[in-house]
Amino acid sequence: MSLVVFSLVLFTYYSVWVIILPFVDSDHFLHKYFLPREYSVILPGIAAVILLICIGAFTVVIMWKNRKPKKAD
Repeated sequence: MSLVVFSLVLFTYYSVWVIILPFVDSDHFLHKYFLPREYSVILPGIAAVILLICIGAFTVVIMWKNRKPKKAD
């Protein structure tokens, strides 16, 4: 259950940060609770690269374990 709550909070935070915050004045108090806008692209990009590395490593491990030795003729 806590993973669902964490995901919901993260989704809400990111949605407000990316969708609503650009339309709010820069001197509004809401801006102090969010990182600068550049990070809204950088952080998901880093997360995507890490995810792709993990998927690739998992695929390599599975393929390596399922490898059959060549038969000598």
